Amino acid sequence: MLPPLYRATRMSNIVGPTYLLNEKGVSFGSPEVLRNRFRKWCDAAGLEGLSNHGVRKAAGHLLAQNGCSQHQIMAIHGHTEAKTSEVYTKGVERWTLAADAMRTL
Repeated sequence: MLPPLYRATRMSNIVGPTYLLNEKGVSFGSPEVLRNRFRKWCDAAGLEGLSNHGVRKAAGHLLAQNGCSQHQIMAIHGHTEAKTSEVYTKGVERWTLAADAMRTL
């Protein structure tokens, strides 16, 4: 969990094994139910079309841009295959190579 999100989730009283509760005060019934609720929260905040997966992707890109290795990103995201995290590091490596090349001109 990214540090700002971790701090935010710890600001409220945690009751039981979960800290994300639905409108009835109980944990979400499944990942899909939480995913749908997250989408509604995004829409209500004026962020139409965004999702929790987008937050994960953004975190992966930020980790890579700040120098994290493919295996570090794997550990944070819980990936079991290196190619899943390679998406983030490969893009940053290309950008870095391009920026270095442009500086030589």
